[in-house]
Amino acid sequence: MENYNCKVNKRCGGCQLSNMSYEEQLTYKQRQVNALLSQFCRVEKIIGMKNPFHYRNKVQAAYYYDFRRRKTVSGVYQSNSKSIVPVDSCMLENEKADRIIVTIRRLCDTFKIVPYDIRKGSGFLRHVLIRYGNSTGEIMVVIVSSNPIFPSRNNFVKALLKEHPEITTVVHNINPSDINLALGERSKTLYGKGYIEDRLCGLTFRISPSSFYQVNSVQCETLYQKAIEFAELTGNETVFDSYCGTGTIGLIAASEAKQVLGVELNKNAVRDAVSNAKRNGVRNIYFTCDDAGEYLEYITGEGERFDVVIMDPPRAGSDVKFLKSVVKAQPKRVVYVSCNPVTLKRDLEFLTAEGYKVNRIQPVDMFPYTSHTEVVCALSAE
Repeated sequence: MENYNCKVNKRCGGCQLSNMSYEEQLTYKQRQVNALLSQFCRVEKIIGMKNPFHYRNKVQAAYYYDFRRRKTVSGVYQSNSKSIVPVDSCMLENEKADRIIVTIRRLCDTFKIVPYDIRKGSGFLRHVLIRYGNSTGEIMVVIVSSNPIFPSRNNFVKALLKEHPEITTVVHNINPSDINLALGERSKTLYGKGYIEDRLCGLTFRISPSSFYQVNSVQCETLYQKAIEFAELTGNETVFDSYCGTGTIGLIAASEAKQVLGVELNKNAVRDAVSNAKRNGVRNIYFTCDDAGEYLEYITGEGERFDVVIMDPPRAGSDVKFLKSVVKAQPKRVVYVSCNPVTLKRDLEFLTAEGYKVNRIQPVDMFPYTSHTEVVCALSAE
């Protein structure tokens, strides 16, 4: 296994567990999850990675101009700070993405493209976002600027592609706000299709600049396979996929279920979900743009019944309103995919108090060298 050797980890703050070997990290995370969740049932052994390096398929780099050295610098924002830590390569990021970021930094000086200075409100380049298809090898480069006027645009893109012919699409995104590392609403495709595709659990997913897609494709497949296993689908179930995003879990479940309904509040994610269903020829899944809790309460009030509810909420966990709607809907099984064991514990306490039993708890290490742990839980109505 590759050794962890990062010169800036103390300044960056992105790798909270860099002082531990990978085996020690897994032990540490197992103990954390055990302490939080073993009151519900036995916690299964955490699933780690064979190679816990360079797993991030989504990489963002910030840029600034160093007047003392008279050159553009790229790096990452220091945790809880607006300071940029210069970084050429990261042990957790895709290596091709890191090389492209360094090339863009050099091209900025060649083409006299000035990085954006948030204090002065001037400059062009805000940041660069790179997305990599782990199974397809497709690469998207998103150049995020403060305004739509891209100096020497065509020549810049031509020079970038000459050094990195592996890039499959280049997108120019305009973000006039003061929010760092955010995407604006306006985008223009400068080269390629404007999106990439990746394969996950046998299905193909379209990934646009703003699509939600797990940053660790290898462990994501493990996580989702566990979620489907915990759903215990036989082909006769009707599934409600809440917080469905671009439809990944629901689409994977559809091959083993009678019907799936995915609900998501983000309209762009719903559009991608519909596109993904068509791309894969999945005809027994439907998507709607709505609040998951309100829609579940409404549709069950109309007489619709669901055998399984799959929930994959953000780090803040679910809200009481949605949990109440789940209890009211009375599904036979609930599969809870969590990215925060602390809020998961809170939500499991609510569901178990309302008559559900936790049968299985499976931690998955999605983010090696960080303090984050994903957990899949299987619940059933008692």
